[in-house]
Amino acid sequence: MTSSAPSPARAGFSAADDGWIDVRSGTAYCQVGLREMFLTAHTLDDLAIPTAPAASALLRICAAITARITALDDPELTAEQWVTARAALFALGRFNQDAVNAYFDDPAHCFEVFDPNRPFLQDPMLASQCPAPSGINRLVFGRPSGNNLAWLSPHHDLEPLPVPTPVALQHLLIHHYYGASGATTPRTVGSRKPDSNGGRAGPLRSTVSFHPLGRTLHETLLAQVPHLTGEPWDAPDTCPWEGNAPPAPDAPLAPVTWPGRLLTGRSRHALLLVPSTDGTYVSDVYLTWSTKQPALSATDPYLVMRTATKKKTALPPFPRRADADRAWWRELDALLLAPDEHRAFRRPQIFDTLNDLPPDVRANMRVRVHGFDQDGKVNNRHWYTAITPPILTWAQEHDPQRAERIAQCVAAAEDCATRLSFLTGQAWKDTIDGPGTGGTAPARDPGKKTKNPWATPALAAYWPLAEQTFWRLLHDLDTPARAAFVTAAENALRTVTRSDRIRYRHAARAVAAAVAQLRRPPRARTEGTDR
Repeated sequence: MTSSAPSPARAGFSAADDGWIDVRSGTAYCQVGLREMFLTAHTLDDLAIPTAPAASALLRICAAITARITALDDPELTAEQWVTARAALFALGRFNQDAVNAYFDDPAHCFEVFDPNRPFLQDPMLASQCPAPSGINRLVFGRPSGNNLAWLSPHHDLEPLPVPTPVALQHLLIHHYYGASGATTPRTVGSRKPDSNGGRAGPLRSTVSFHPLGRTLHETLLAQVPHLTGEPWDAPDTCPWEGNAPPAPDAPLAPVTWPGRLLTGRSRHALLLVPSTDGTYVSDVYLTWSTKQPALSATDPYLVMRTATKKKTALPPFPRRADADRAWWRELDALLLAPDEHRAFRRPQIFDTLNDLPPDVRANMRVRVHGFDQDGKVNNRHWYTAITPPILTWAQEHDPQRAERIAQCVAAAEDCATRLSFLTGQAWKDTIDGPGTGGTAPARDPGKKTKNPWATPALAAYWPLAEQTFWRLLHDLDTPARAAFVTAAENALRTVTRSDRIRYRHAARAVAAAVAQLRRPPRARTEGTDR
């Protein structure tokens, strides 16, 4: 009897058991799956994901899984019981091995990335609903795709290079949380015409997240779990890999339940990875919209929310935008001050639970900052990350004097920066429009607005000086904050105008006038304005 040829093996990659998450222990780096990460979290120092938005997205996924494994997702627990249960988990020092294995072995949970029916965080229907794949370059952030010019990249659509599956998974997460709005690959649903419009931005687009960072990954993940706020929903709370299938694109959105859907179930994009034969690479991707229903209101627990507006009609709270030029210390007041209806911002909700951490954990808890500076549509500027020193002991609930001093210093630094920006513009205008310039001022068209060459360099020189001043003032409670930051602004202005004060006749007088204006007391701030 002649045996038939064996069928080709199906591509396989498990997000639970194959390595795709970069982690660090001391100076040693490796890649692990979700299961090993939880089983060894007490021996690991931190995640080592190279792209900040992927790391921020993964922390939200891990927070939901942590809540499942530890039963901190029980809505019947009172606030006191929840804090007590979490303290016991910190004291245990590691995740329960049986609970970890039970979760990842649950047959109702699918972590297979290339499963034909329930691929991890993907929609298998896209292969039949989209006329063609979108191209692998559309998946990878930083690669030009379509008609975009490849100025500084060797990648182009004429010769697309496959992506290792671990890297593809990380970029998959970025699209779910930070994906662009606008046109996408056409998708046909039912008998409707193919539709490529109406794609909406991901729930975290253009935002900066603040995540607790413990001494071990075990502490980090436990501190990541948010407490239930408000009343529990009657609807079941499921993460995408826990459901039977992705929701139909034209179906009403499920309620944003805690913690699963809040942290993992608000994506506006649908993706399907096309693997290589052995599953080690991803060669193409389907990328399109997942729903056109209006997004449901939800507050992400890791975002600073702006709660006031200069307009007469109050708007719902909205996240503070990421800014790659903004140093993390300028956010300290928003992280440490307790919620107050009169403030123009509210600290991330996760910080409300950190004051109840065990004392030794709280004293060593740092904060990791993950930001993705983007516009609201398709342009990505820069992602960034930072780590603070242990700051929770400065929270208003524990050290109100230090917290108020921080708020005072941050406000003074911001006010001086605003004044510096305005006064450099005024000083430059006085320099070029001064009487009797007689050829010593730069030539300009009287009908054309002249760009101020001092503003950007002045702020660039000011902020490093302001940061030094800020940390000094935290240990010097007697020095007036505004006077110290005015000195930093003066030094920055004089530094960037040094050569022009010699070159232009009226520059020295204009700069001296700007310095005098800096030293004047500011006008009273209008109540409710935001910095």
